[in-house]
Amino acid sequence: MKIRANAKINLTLDILGRRADGYHDLATVMQSVALYDDVTVTLNDSGNITVHTSSAQLRDDESNIAWKAAKAFFDASGLVGQGVSITIEKNIPMEAGMAGGSADGAAVIVALNRLCGKNFDDAKLWDIGATVGADIPFCITGGTMLAEGKGEILTPLPLLADFPDAPVILLCKPEVGVSTGKAYGAVDNCDPAVLSRLRPDTDAMCRALAERNLPGVAKNVRNVFEEVMDIGECAAIKRIMTAEGALGACMTGSGTTVFGLFDDAAKAEACAARLRETFPRTYLTHASSAGCDMTSE
Repeated sequence: MKIRANAKINLTLDILGRRADGYHDLATVMQSVALYDDVTVTLNDSGNITVHTSSAQLRDDESNIAWKAAKAFFDASGLVGQGVSITIEKNIPMEAGMAGGSADGAAVIVALNRLCGKNFDDAKLWDIGATVGADIPFCITGGTMLAEGKGEILTPLPLLADFPDAPVILLCKPEVGVSTGKAYGAVDNCDPAVLSRLRPDTDAMCRALAERNLPGVAKNVRNVFEEVMDIGECAAIKRIMTAEGALGACMTGSGTTVFGLFDDAAKAEACAARLRETFPRTYLTHASSAGCDMTSE
């Protein structure tokens, strides 16, 4: 089975506090986008899980999130001795805040559910995915959702892809990266009074989505990580997107990809051309209504 594992962006991202278990509680409106990795999953009788990726930056051993996802599915399903071969053609940039690894893990779980004839519902698949990574539950179903807790508590929202004026989405990934630990540390160490002024208005974003109000969605994009960190390249990309007609622009995840929402395809294409002169990893895409798209069996 071949699956398109879609990336995600965070229309809003708020960190509410550190938990006793070391994780953080968050509130984020997540959106699938049609920039994807191709994941091919093939059952066999080897009794082994093997992973092959197109990227030299990724390891093909038990540390790969796709390997962990397959193991979690087999364990939860009671499938002892089942073998599987997983091949991943990477297109989603890594360390970009777009859940590329989680998308691959989600695709493996979705494919195995079909190939092994288990027919688990989404809630069961979310439970399996959450044991591997916090973004995997969202990536399994995708679309437009409010994610809370560690990211595993999901509430579907009206789909941005179904808006009558669904936006063109421009993604731009600068070379600079930010470690997830550093991003969370910046939030943890921010003065609470200052942090309260930097938070996104999650409720306003949810209302704008319910009203299918694209300008309202664009107005309310905000990421608390971006607000507490000074990333010059991200600020420069946002200025260019805004100057070229983006209704709204924001960093996604813990960075450093910046997305822009455009209601004019020609403006989005012109902005992409300008950005590619400095930032080659620039992509034009659109909102997707699913996290995983099956292309063949």
